[in-house]
Amino acid sequence: MLDAELGEIVANLRVLGADIADVEVKSSGGGLPKSLRETLSAFSNTRGGVVILGLDEGRGFAAVGLTNPAKLAADFASMCSSEMDPPIKPLIRIHQFEGERVVVAEIPELDPAQRPCFYIGAGMHKGSFIRVSDGDRRLSAYEVQIVLSSRGQPRDDEQAVPGAEIGDLAPAGVDALIARLRTSRPYAFQDLDRLAVLRRAKVLVSAPDGKDEVSLAGLLALGSYPQERFPQLMLTFVHYPTAAGAQSATGQRFLDNVALEGPIPVMARDALAAIRRNMSRRAVVTGAGRQDSWEYPETALREAVVNALVHRDLSGSARGTQIQVEMYPDRLVIKSPGGLFGPVTVDNLGEEGISSARNATLMKLLEDVPLPGETRTVCENRGSGIRSMLDALLSAGMSPPQFEDRVSSFIVTFPNHTLLSEETLGWISGLGEQGLSDSQCVALAILREEEMLDNRSYRAATGVDSRVATTELQDLVARELVAQSGTRRWAHYRLAPRPASRISGTTPRADRRPALLAALGDETLSRTELAIRTGLSDQTVRRWLTIMREEGTVDLVGNVPRSKSTRYRRARQEALFPTNTTDEK
Repeated sequence: MLDAELGEIVANLRVLGADIADVEVKSSGGGLPKSLRETLSAFSNTRGGVVILGLDEGRGFAAVGLTNPAKLAADFASMCSSEMDPPIKPLIRIHQFEGERVVVAEIPELDPAQRPCFYIGAGMHKGSFIRVSDGDRRLSAYEVQIVLSSRGQPRDDEQAVPGAEIGDLAPAGVDALIARLRTSRPYAFQDLDRLAVLRRAKVLVSAPDGKDEVSLAGLLALGSYPQERFPQLMLTFVHYPTAAGAQSATGQRFLDNVALEGPIPVMARDALAAIRRNMSRRAVVTGAGRQDSWEYPETALREAVVNALVHRDLSGSARGTQIQVEMYPDRLVIKSPGGLFGPVTVDNLGEEGISSARNATLMKLLEDVPLPGETRTVCENRGSGIRSMLDALLSAGMSPPQFEDRVSSFIVTFPNHTLLSEETLGWISGLGEQGLSDSQCVALAILREEEMLDNRSYRAATGVDSRVATTELQDLVARELVAQSGTRRWAHYRLAPRPASRISGTTPRADRRPALLAALGDETLSRTELAIRTGLSDQTVRRWLTIMREEGTVDLVGNVPRSKSTRYRRARQEALFPTNTTDEK
């Protein structure tokens, strides 16, 4: 880590007034604190992070220094290598910061195949932690089991269900599956008899006595009534009257409350019907005007419900927990047992090529099992469900869903409001900016509702890749619509302060050409020098210099316009530039 990066991190901590998810600060006046082991485990089991020793959070993250930073760094390295399992390999460096020496350690994220990282002295079940907000939380025994399951492919869905025979399956569903497999996958299934097809598809598996029994995957995909053996492998839907849940003033606990049972295709169909029955319609602004639409796009709901049913944890410890769908006036929440599996994280959900299946056999089966009364199958969009969900919400002008991985559960929350409402579109129009992309408009709308965005949340909301997100965010900074704090992984973006007249659209947008021409005078200056003289950001200076070069009001001295050291001067024809522009500071 560079000294400048450390300065940015501390400046951000001082603005926020507390530790953040990926930064932990310790004063460490008396040596390494014991709680550091918990932080090392938490960072390793989550997204990695930075530990800074020698700052005092209670004094506004002031640099208090360390008596013997070299020994502290050595002790830190020893703790990582000898007290943690698996050993951690941090990058440790001593920095000079505000006149004091501090130790900075960058803790890498551990590969899911090696988790959990834990403190050896406490053991795996008491010494494993994850990072939640700015604190470290101990994993429960069940959560440790979930983390361990990501080291390989779980086979819970392939287990035989004792006593379950082919007679426990719905005949129509079995016939439809066999016919589809023989047609769509003839190499593997065309020449097999019915029982052989079901065995190869792992609907039937061998019991310890050698007889055929129905697998858990087969029962959930095709069973007549799976809940006869597993009562809680079901889905519940509750519609609450208030944002807080039950309405205590009137005694009304809920507006609708149903328990949905049957195989997964039936539960998916009935869950969507229950949500639809409780939804209202809203007006959505489109390019041609307004149109009525459901509160939540059905595509997004279907993907979320199916994902919950297919990817839930099916291990013995989780079979007593049902999937929960909760509707509130301001949101819809879908909770399923078991967090994200394998390489999938909240950060990369929806990215192309990122996919994993906790219940691989169940998912493979449901690719060939149709939804009741439809020709499409339950899992027709394997690997692209999250992307379809995000695209549907974006097309409806709604906020992206919030994903929360709690290790023992995964929660999807759909906010119930139109992101690009008529009023919001009017506000964006009033900013006076031309050429904004659709994704930039979405980001501005989100920033108007929320406080902050980063590159990851920009990608999640808009569906663009990391390169496009960086380019578009930097363009918003250059336009002075958004203010950036920090750089690289620490970069965060907020709405820039805007004059009231600018927001109402009664005055033109800020024109920085006069300020740049005045700063140039008769000199030849670099972009960095112009930024210092005008007080503008580098992105804003670069944007306006590009415009002025195209207009012919400034000349480039050199051939590398993107370099900060390239110099600029007034062009001879600059006198033709109109002088009646307004310079808004």
